[in-house]
Amino acid sequence: MRVTSKGQVTIPRDLRELAGIAPNSDVLFSMEGGKLTIVPKDGHQEQEDRLRLERFLESLQRLEGTGDQAIDADALMSMTRDH
Repeated sequence: MRVTSKGQVTIPRDLRELAGIAPNSDVLFSMEGGKLTIVPKDGHQEQEDRLRLERFLESLQRLEGTGDQAIDADALMSMTRDH
């Protein structure tokens, strides 16, 4: 896909339909993690929710395997309740 000198691109019909972008509808552009996204303006909240979920899942992946397996549930409960 080529960008014109005016910065325009044609979004393929299948992708427009998949994203819910109708002719003459307003869209929102955003940058997240180096990616440019485009969503229909009325789907903005859905896009924000999806990005928030992606950030949460990335955080969980970073935490995976960082817990101390030697601590049992009773010891953990004691540490969190007594302090």
